[in-house]
Amino acid sequence: MDNATSVGAQVKPSLSVSRDRSKTGFWLVVLGAALWGVDPLFRLILLKSMTSAQIVLLEHVIIALCVGPTLWKNRRELLGVKWKQIGALLFISWGGSALATILFTSGLANGNANAVLLLQKLQPLFAIIMARFILKERLPRYFSLLFLIALGGTYLLTFGFNIPLGHWSEFVQIGSLLSLGAAALWGGSTVMGRMMVGQMKYETVTALRFILALPLLMAITWNEGAAWTLPTEAGPLSLLSINLLGQALLPGLLSLLVYYKGLTTTKASVATLAELSFPMVGVLLNWIAFQQMVTVAQICGFVLIWFALFVISRQSESSPA
Repeated sequence: MDNATSVGAQVKPSLSVSRDRSKTGFWLVVLGAALWGVDPLFRLILLKSMTSAQIVLLEHVIIALCVGPTLWKNRRELLGVKWKQIGALLFISWGGSALATILFTSGLANGNANAVLLLQKLQPLFAIIMARFILKERLPRYFSLLFLIALGGTYLLTFGFNIPLGHWSEFVQIGSLLSLGAAALWGGSTVMGRMMVGQMKYETVTALRFILALPLLMAITWNEGAAWTLPTEAGPLSLLSINLLGQALLPGLLSLLVYYKGLTTTKASVATLAELSFPMVGVLLNWIAFQQMVTVAQICGFVLIWFALFVISRQSESSPA
């Protein structure tokens, strides 16, 4: 066997393994984002006793205690960290975790809710643009068409066959600008996360996301000045503690571990569409847990999104660069 034949025989299995890993990573991102959808099951009970800032702070404290040993074990990875990486980590933890949520919540409070929700759906667009310029990613075949199909499916999940806005002036409000800011931060966090998992272990990135956010969340909670109204009876306090642990460990820690694991072999521009599994799970939970019937329009939205996800997962070009 000559050298060319030998090299070709070695390259083909290597490409096959790379593509398999890429597809597995894609569906791990889908699973990680889907786990975010169970968040309301825990948060609705917690909101009866605490503010959103207090819940998020306690959630981060619990997760920080869980991932602290992992960060200590991988501490050598921090020795060569450069300013660019520090900026990316702060973008993920401060921008994606804390500020984006605050902007989105403020947008709902200060503008037309439909306009805010509609503009938030532009998050994948921000991620795709940033991935193209920051990570120099090449898009899979037919990606533009698949992106529009997935975006249309998300619209149907949220608004059905209705046109939610009567006047374009509803877009020109402070709430809409805040929603765009949140979408940009969430989209950018996907890109920054993809950049960091290429340079650190995904467990280290997950740990730093939560630990670095603690100072900012403490400052926000302190500035809020809301009283801590925790139940004093053993039964309600135990129920609150169980829900807080569930909130922190399932849609919090576990979801991001799976998400960042998948992101190690998935392009950011592709991962941002995989994250659309989040609103689909949210709709399903509203149907199962809160008896909100799924409409025909939402079923159509499900079909469109899953079609786009399935086709993208089949693309050989979605293997890591």
